[in-house]
This record gives sequence, structure tokens and C-alpha cells, in this order.
Amino acid sequence: MELSAGIQASLAGRYASALFDLASEAGTVAAVESDMEKLQVALAESPELKTLTTSPRVGRSQAEKALWGVSAIMGLTELTQKFLGTLAQNRRLSQLPGITRAFRAIAAAQRGEVTAEVTSAHPLTDAQIDTLKGKLTAREGRTVKLTTKVDPDLLGGLVVTIGSKRIDGSIRTRLNSLSQAMKA
Repeated sequence: MELSAGIQASLAGRYASALFDLASEAGTVAAVESDMEKLQVALAESPELKTLTTSPRVGRSQAEKALWGVSAIMGLTELTQKFLGTLAQNRRLSQLPGITRAFRAIAAAQRGEVTAEVTSAHPLTDAQIDTLKGKLTAREGRTVKLTTKVDPDLLGGLVVTIGSKRIDGSIRTRLNSLSQAMKA
């Protein structure tokens, strides 16, 4: 498996790569990827969990015990639970969001997928998402997995980010460009 240098160079990328290797050996990549997605959602929705993973006041063993309980409630795999324990012992829980992103990128690359983040001014319909996915798949030459988010400040249009490439078709950008052209 070939990883980008950026993922390999980052601390989060090294942890994610190690977790991916362990999951591959155990044949549980899909389950661990699901666990990482659950953790990402939980971190976004729970201020207490976010505080647990980022506060320097929480001791290593306290964080490990708390995460073991949270992991059991969430139904995470044993490998993910042990991995969280290792992060707690190494004081690396604050890296969890980056590790999650890196793990998902590694798993997607292994499957021959590419992840595209689509930001729109309004929520996209399922038909619009399917059409966009088809066009991006044809453009990239491999399967595209979309994640969507809404940013009303765009006013209209889309911003698509695939890896380091960005396609900005937002009205906000067009208006800013027009404004700059009028100043010159």
C-alpha cells in the first residue's frame, strides 16, 4: 500500500498507519473504520468526550478507564479499545480527530477510493449527490466517496475538495473575484 508522504510524516498519520496495519492483520479494517467514524461523530456531539480527550487535567489512567467504558457502550471493537488505551497512555488523545481522518484516508486508498468533501450553501438532495458522485468518479477515474456539509456563507454553488485539489464554484468566490476586478 502506498501512502502519501503527508500522512506518513504526521504524528496522527503514523498512529493511523499503525492501527491500519493491525486491523489488516486481524482482518477487521471495516469494523475499525466504522469505529473511527463513530468516534468522530461522538467527539463532535459530546463536549464531555471532547474535554476528556483534550484536557491536560485528566490523568492517563483516568482517561484510559473512561474511554474503556465509553468504548464498551459504543460497541467498539477490542482493537479500537486497546488503541484508545494506548493513545491515553501516550497522552495522544488530542490527536484523535487527525488519526480518524488519516485512518479513513488510508482505508479509502487501499480500496481504490478517493474522498471528496462537498460544501454547499443549501443541503443537497440525494439525486444531486448521486449526479455529483458520478461526475467526480468519471473525472477522477476511481470511486469517489462524498462527505457533505452546508455553509450558508457560500450564497450558492459548490466547493469540492478532493485531496489537495479544490474546485470552487461558489457565488461568494465569484462575487469576490468581481469585486477585486472592479478595484483594479
